[in-house]
Amino acid sequence: MHAIEHQLLAVNGIHLSLYSCGPLDGPPVWLLHGFPECWLSWRKQMPALAEAGYRVLAPEMRGYGQSSAPAAIADYDLLTLCGDIQAAMDLLGQQQVCMVGHDWGAPVAWHLALLEPQRVRAVVGMSVPFGGRPKSPIIDTLKRVYAGRFNYILYFQEPGVAEQELDADIPRTLRLMMHNWSAAVGKELFWQDKPPTAGLLDGLQEVDQPPPWCEPEAFAGYVATYIAHGFRGPLNWYRNFERNWQRTAHLHGARISQPALFLLGDQDPVGVLEAYTIQQMPKVVPQLHSRVLENCGHWLQCEAPQQVNAQLLAFLSEHFPVP
Repeated sequence: MHAIEHQLLAVNGIHLSLYSCGPLDGPPVWLLHGFPECWLSWRKQMPALAEAGYRVLAPEMRGYGQSSAPAAIADYDLLTLCGDIQAAMDLLGQQQVCMVGHDWGAPVAWHLALLEPQRVRAVVGMSVPFGGRPKSPIIDTLKRVYAGRFNYILYFQEPGVAEQELDADIPRTLRLMMHNWSAAVGKELFWQDKPPTAGLLDGLQEVDQPPPWCEPEAFAGYVATYIAHGFRGPLNWYRNFERNWQRTAHLHGARISQPALFLLGDQDPVGVLEAYTIQQMPKVVPQLHSRVLENCGHWLQCEAPQQVNAQLLAFLSEHFPVP
């Protein structure tokens, strides 16, 4: 069993909290978590990857847990988030890595593959696909498509509104999101029609315990992640779609040339929102390997850890092997 180590790295103007395990000389594999998660979302992958000989690195992303949580919305744009990981790789002297991301961690991983074509040798995205830089900011499309209807991304845009709802009872917020975005509910309920004035948690199935795949000690870790700063920092990730689009103009038309794996649960509600992008992926990710996990919701590395581990290890053994 490989012990998990913790350190705070001074990088890119912040302190980045980093958990790691595995042999120091093993090929580095970064695991980037999403929302509303934490480094513990990879607790079922870290031992398996370390045992296979990889050096596993799971940061608490900017705005989460013990990492810095700047106040300014602009401090959470996509290239800045990528810069945190790039600076950490520089500090650790890493020349060849595999980048793995889930949910919001996936766009960071995809863009690190674009920005670091020599250093990122292989890339894995879970739940959120990569379809290239859009012709206009995604937020503009959502405003048009969801005019007069609730959409969680649009709901997150006004600073302070979602924070008031989600911070009111952090354990309940996490329980409801874990349950209602999982295969236990299925993807349809999440997209139920609600008025634009509704809250994120309105209409969701109420539960008084976290799902069985989130053990009590892990759930306590999730809750602790949000106690320190609340949801403000993580929500600021969602408030940069226009800025992300503006700052990535130089990546227009760029393709991910590295070997890439995309994993999606068949009951993941994000798959509904991203259906068109998923279809477009092979055009911009020519070395793409896609897998759909059955009876699995949004939290696939926790809901189906054995399947995810098998897919990761098979992909790594072919495209980023341990010497």
